[in-house]
Amino acid sequence: MRGAGRACLLAAAWVAALGTAAFGTNASAEIAISLTYLRQEVEAPPVLSNLDPVPEDLGIAGAEVALTDTKTTGRFLGHLYSLDVVSVAPGGDLAGAAKTALAAASFLLLDAPANDILKIADLPEAAGKLIFNVASGERRLRDGDCRANLLHTIPEDAMRADALMQVLKARRWTRTALIVGPKPQDRAFADTLRASAVKFGVAILAEKEWTFNTDLRRAAGQEIPLFTQDFPDHHVLLVADEADDFARYVEHNTWLPRPVAGSDGLRSEGWAPVLEQWAAVQLQNRFEKAAKREMRSRDYAAWTALRTVGEAVTRTGSADPAALRGYILSNAFGLDGFKGRTLTYRQWNGQLRQPMAVVNARALVELAPLDGYLHQTNEMDTLGLDRPESACKAFGG
Repeated sequence: MRGAGRACLLAAAWVAALGTAAFGTNASAEIAISLTYLRQEVEAPPVLSNLDPVPEDLGIAGAEVALTDTKTTGRFLGHLYSLDVVSVAPGGDLAGAAKTALAAASFLLLDAPANDILKIADLPEAAGKLIFNVASGERRLRDGDCRANLLHTIPEDAMRADALMQVLKARRWTRTALIVGPKPQDRAFADTLRASAVKFGVAILAEKEWTFNTDLRRAAGQEIPLFTQDFPDHHVLLVADEADDFARYVEHNTWLPRPVAGSDGLRSEGWAPVLEQWAAVQLQNRFEKAAKREMRSRDYAAWTALRTVGEAVTRTGSADPAALRGYILSNAFGLDGFKGRTLTYRQWNGQLRQPMAVVNARALVELAPLDGYLHQTNEMDTLGLDRPESACKAFGG
């Protein structure tokens, strides 16, 4: 028995030494890491179809799966992670909820519109804390309205558009037409598509604004051919319908038999259920077991945010937000995101670099950036706002 006990002690010492070598001298120190997922609930506008309802736990489920993943390593190292979920009803006091959350936690996963994100990042209570934007792809948050305490795990809208345009250009589908929805987010995405088309040499030959108030569930076969009849000959029909109102009825109802892309049809996402390579299936299976549904892009954004904190704490042995921010933005940081490449953060505006899945309803078409799109520092910076284009000053870039 004494021999067996001595062997156990030697094994324990070897494991401790291995942990110190891998993660630093502070690896065994007990650290408590408190995080809050703060969501501003938004009243969804009525849409023509309710076939794809927005999950009540959208985003939250991703954070909870990441918490389980992170606790596995944390238990071995003596790191104690906790996640509080706070959801504010439409019209509720989001700023008050944020102040309470920031008083209790140094790390905030923020699911809110861009204006609210900026208000919370500018709170005195947010100074010295680390906030992850897991919901808004608006450019201005990575551009002139960036904040030093704000990182972005949701892809910038321009990353989605650029990935799509790379695929169209590679297939020589460079003649397009564009339908623009009536809502502000539709018009904003149309602007993004236009800019990306110019960037990659894809022509938008004609545009039309969506003005229908007809019930397309019954009339799509009659109305949409007439609506698209006067478009010039094109390879692909782009649709900007970020409200997910009418785009589902456009494909296969157009005057010319053309593929649809943008907000529906061929689209670019931070995450899609059709991802199967690079052990993505393992993440999908864990998520589906926990949430009883498929993982979406906002779930993945929340998952990567919490995993970013976990990876940084593991590697530094610290829970100090300033120390972790410095490490996350350094060349030493890297996160396995199950998409074939190591994920890192742009040092000039805090955007998470990540490959973008260009998908249809049932399969992965391409993973952008595509081969041949080169960059002087990182090929993933061919997607979205590059350093010379960014007006962000808060990061010193």
